[in-house]
Amino acid sequence: MKPDYKNWMPKGMVFGFLAATGVALLMSLVFGMAGFIGKILLVIGIFLAIITIWMFLMYRAFSYNGSRQMSKQIIEGVSSYVKIPDGGKGLDVGCGSGALTIACAKKNPHAQMVGIDRWGKEYASFSKTLCESNAKAEGATNVSFDQGDATKLEFEEETFDAVTSNYVYHNIPSRDRQAILLETLRTLKKGGTFAIHDIMSKSKYGDMQSFAQKLKDMGYEDVKLIDTTSGMFMSKFEATWMGLSGSTILMGRK
Repeated sequence: MKPDYKNWMPKGMVFGFLAATGVALLMSLVFGMAGFIGKILLVIGIFLAIITIWMFLMYRAFSYNGSRQMSKQIIEGVSSYVKIPDGGKGLDVGCGSGALTIACAKKNPHAQMVGIDRWGKEYASFSKTLCESNAKAEGATNVSFDQGDATKLEFEEETFDAVTSNYVYHNIPSRDRQAILLETLRTLKKGGTFAIHDIMSKSKYGDMQSFAQKLKDMGYEDVKLIDTTSGMFMSKFEATWMGLSGSTILMGRK
């Protein structure tokens, strides 16, 4: 039995745009490309074709079975920063298919990992059942999964020895994603560590340098912002065409 971590670019979405492209181009032929409607449909078809090609390239890059395996590289990289003492407990916010939760659990075999997610319809192929199946396939028995909301975690303050997340918060509609970070860090024990990877561009997160200083002023230690687009997980070129510019790990200790 092998784990199935799916793909960050859902296959159904790729095929959906491919089908839409085909319909638009076919209808442009039906109406005649010389006519106004035909020309509009042709433009729409070409536009959809470009998006479809981009999605296909993203799917190939993120595939766990492909040659690039960017998703796997990122998961292994982020999990390497998650350190949990024996007998401790860690939290992965927005666990998706369970990849990061399980990777952290395997790297900290004498601790427990909890993965939470809302498992929304936009990622319908991800579920609690899938996470549990992947944990079983990986032989990770020190892990559990439950439904949760990143903006309002149902955990007391200072519950976990480590908290982590990967490419989650930028997907949450919010004017203040720094507040979501603070909600996650609220659950961290004194002395606990955090490693949160996301697209922390100014347009999505505001001034993260100021936020890192704010954490230091609050008593957090070893706070760092690590750019992951300069060869760590991807090149600048990859980050640009994939829409991942600004990818950064926020890490430190409470």
